[in-house]
Amino acid sequence: MGKWFNVGKIVNTHGIKGEVRVISITDFADERYKPGNTLYLFMPDSKEPIELVVNSHRTHKSFDLLTFKGYESIQEVEKMKGGILKISESQLKPLEEGEYYFHEIIGCLVYTTFGEEIGKIKEILTPGANDVWVVKDKDGKEILIPYIDEVVKKVDVKEKIVLIKPMEGLLS
Repeated sequence: MGKWFNVGKIVNTHGIKGEVRVISITDFADERYKPGNTLYLFMPDSKEPIELVVNSHRTHKSFDLLTFKGYESIQEVEKMKGGILKISESQLKPLEEGEYYFHEIIGCLVYTTFGEEIGKIKEILTPGANDVWVVKDKDGKEILIPYIDEVVKKVDVKEKIVLIKPMEGLLS
């Protein structure tokens, strides 16, 4: 079936109408959880994923709340707790130029445009207007790099290399 990508984890039920509470680990929650979309539920003790079709999606505090077609009561979704929601590689649609999936960026090596190695991208923060890439340098120090055109000059996800033009004060 190819690769699977995690989009969220079901942490609890919500109410009695079959709604589940999901902690999302996806870059595109609204798109992933669009009603009519298919997600695959992987349970810790089961080999085969359960295919689920999203019936509704809303957000509540920091959670995404989902219902699935054919699951209308708390009893039916109770057993989904602890499951991981995934999509298959074939469901990833091509992105616009300049857009990347998190899994493509994490693990990239970052160099300055002068060829100096900075470190590896270990996580991506999405605090607001632009994403921030967290790079760990060889001393284990974290450097935050804003994903903006002025700073990020080239992203090569095949070679796992990112070139940045450091802004003043960025690396000091």
